[in-house]
Amino acid sequence: MKVEHQKHSVIIKDTQGNLESFVEKLLHEYKIFEKENIILDLTQYSDLTLKQLNLFLAISKTHKAAKKSFVLVAKDIDFNLISDKLTIVPSHLEAHDLIELDEIERDLGF
Repeated sequence: MKVEHQKHSVIIKDTQGNLESFVEKLLHEYKIFEKENIILDLTQYSDLTLKQLNLFLAISKTHKAAKKSFVLVAKDIDFNLISDKLTIVPSHLEAHDLIELDEIERDLGF
């Protein structure tokens, strides 16, 4: 797992190529990142299924309840099939933009 800290978020990328192991490791080490906005880089996976993406639902819900952003970056996804409880974007730039908007909304009390 590769972790890169940026000004208002942390980018986490799987380095082992096994999504299920990545989710387990993320859950195990969640306390380290729980106070930061999280961007999960899943761009190395070209054929993610809905079932695989749903592995992130629980942690996404927990993180958003703590008033922090949780964004998945994935390519070639049919965004119409994804649960509205998951935030998925196709690029890092969009992930950062979304987090900035979330921060503004939280500052305004939304």
